[in-house]
Amino acid sequence: MQYGLIGAKLGHSYSPAIHARLGDYDYRLYERTEKAFIELLASRRFRGLNVTIPYKVVAYEHCDALSDTAREVGCVNTLIVQGDGTLYGHNTDIGGFMAMAKRAGVAIAGKKCAILGSGGTSLTARAACRRFGAREIVVVSRQGPVDYDALYRDHADAEVLVNATPVGMYPDNGRSPADLSRLPRLTGVLDVIYNPDKTALILDAEARGIPCAGGLYMLVGQAREAAELFTGRAIPDAVTDAIYGELRGEALNLILIGMPGSGKSSVGRMLAARMGRDFVDCDAEIVKRAKTTIPEIFARRGERAFRDMESAVIAEACKEKSRVIATGGGAVLRPENVRAMRQNGVVVWVKRPLEALPMDGRPLSSGRAALEAMWLAREPLYRAAADAAIGNDGTHEAAVNAAKEAFYEAAHR
Repeated sequence: MQYGLIGAKLGHSYSPAIHARLGDYDYRLYERTEKAFIELLASRRFRGLNVTIPYKVVAYEHCDALSDTAREVGCVNTLIVQGDGTLYGHNTDIGGFMAMAKRAGVAIAGKKCAILGSGGTSLTARAACRRFGAREIVVVSRQGPVDYDALYRDHADAEVLVNATPVGMYPDNGRSPADLSRLPRLTGVLDVIYNPDKTALILDAEARGIPCAGGLYMLVGQAREAAELFTGRAIPDAVTDAIYGELRGEALNLILIGMPGSGKSSVGRMLAARMGRDFVDCDAEIVKRAKTTIPEIFARRGERAFRDMESAVIAEACKEKSRVIATGGGAVLRPENVRAMRQNGVVVWVKRPLEALPMDGRPLSSGRAALEAMWLAREPLYRAAADAAIGNDGTHEAAVNAAKEAFYEAAHR
């Protein structure tokens, strides 16, 4: 064992992909029980490790030497076996957390901060908020002296909210640890979770115009600092931005919205082939599941039944990553569909002139007047949902190139 990430349950982790970009060393994932983890620490049969849930405090307790930062935080996420065989512990999470907050424009100095959770990541968030000069720090947990009822009752004046719990993490997308409507004075929201790209908490903050960030930038930032310890060489801060953008470009879905007949499916298939990704055509998936055509679904079951099927397909498709997804023309009619798209995706609006849109076989746009009315109703929804817009009134090749460019530009933001 050289280097790697160790924890109880790791699942899909970005860490090997990040460290592959940071240095020429063997970095792997190691799932261990607490007993096996402690035995490994005693054996020193490794060179360096990153530590994740739930062993950061355990690691702290078994080090021979600790950095000042590790002592300040009270937990360790990076371990190094030194030349004399002693085990050195450091915390790089705090640097990653502070970089995430700064990049998101979340000001903490002089603010009252509520931190959800009481584990090792909560310790990191507390130390970071102290360094930033927070006016007050409140730790919220289900069993602690300040539970969630007390948060809303006694601390509704919190100005910065930090989620240091796993609530909302894949595969439990859509769950939120807190109700932002009950915290009306918030000026910043930070969530250490990085899968999905935007948790329900972050989507709620965005909807309210509150500066916010998910945990991917923190993850890359702490890994960069850990790699410096592993390799003994300095790595420029700019590398964090570059890797962050690359990872998002690889992981985010490219989701196409637009009027019926605008070419989403054709452009989507070409995009998926060009990018080496799976392609999901939501309308085709609905037909497959219903075992009948969309006009027949409308005729026999009604529009609401179709929309329910559409929402289920979108929720399932957008929960995963690295896909090209073409949605139906009415996908934006339900806010929950747009929310599902935005958790892991860049939404690209495919536009085609109204007079060029086909109407045959389309239940809701079977005539010119109906098509124009549909456009007037949906245009504001497309505009609000989209991260970018492209034209599809020339060749599909041109639309594909425009969509790719818009996608990667948005992924690097």
